[in-house]
Amino acid sequence: MDPTTPQPSQFILPDLISDCHYPLRQNPYRDVVSRASDQWLVDVAQLLEPEIKGYIDMDAGGFAALCYPGADAFHLQVCSDCFNWIFIVDDWMEYGVVNVQEMHESCILALRDPVNFDTEHLGAKMCKTYDYIFGRFRETAGPGCTERFIRGSELFFAAVDLVALKICYPLIEFVAQIDIPDEVVSHPVMKALEGAVNDYASWSNDILSYNKEQSRGDAHWHNIVAVLMHERGLDLQGAIDYAGQMCKDAIQRFDSNRAILPSWDEEVDKQVAIYVEGLQDFMIGALHGHLDSTRYGVTPDRIIKLLPKRPS
Repeated sequence: MDPTTPQPSQFILPDLISDCHYPLRQNPYRDVVSRASDQWLVDVAQLLEPEIKGYIDMDAGGFAALCYPGADAFHLQVCSDCFNWIFIVDDWMEYGVVNVQEMHESCILALRDPVNFDTEHLGAKMCKTYDYIFGRFRETAGPGCTERFIRGSELFFAAVDLVALKICYPLIEFVAQIDIPDEVVSHPVMKALEGAVNDYASWSNDILSYNKEQSRGDAHWHNIVAVLMHERGLDLQGAIDYAGQMCKDAIQRFDSNRAILPSWDEEVDKQVAIYVEGLQDFMIGALHGHLDSTRYGVTPDRIIKLLPKRPS
């Protein structure tokens, strides 16, 4: 795109809801878990106003309920608390509140040995004991699911997976109380399914968050819309439309790979079916969670007024 071209005043979002054709399921424990998770956040995060209100307004409990509609109250709150932990730790690292390497090492050691590892690092303490996240997670999670959660956390800290999806996938197993064998989870078709979900969730979030990010002056390589404008010479609406088509293509990849899932044995096939349905629930649930959030300011007509650039 020619840098001398005037910036548009608005753009139109793709019809992401119509394109993502999966049913949206509701979790009956949403309200009670949201309240409990908010209280957990107040009790353990040691944040003050107005910062604590900002995280409570993000409604991690409501978001988790949309992503894990089949979870009971206990498992849903662990997911909600985990999302709160991700939101806070991600912000701490992004804005330089903590040393990323120290946070990484402390949290992973706390996850690896929650009983014996002692730390005063708040981010690690939040995920360490029973009163916090991982103690409750380990109560019902199987060994394979547990290891995948820890590996996903390592990728999150290494910034390999900026939206922490590799942590979210083991939570599907956790809430369903299943533990899929490693050789099944690592099958190419299973990895392709996860890859499609990863692409869809990342790109749809980029579309919805572009307005705020461009206003803050974030680096262009952090958002697929800005990348498309830079690398393909597209104007803003063209890049938004292109990214929307990429999201549709990711859904098609998911459906195509689900159709060619191999069969293992009766019990494994049952667990795989639950997991794949959980991936589907996560896609549609995360989309609605983002659209319902006040952070993005999405209106029914999908017209987004471009925010002015903040002074640097």
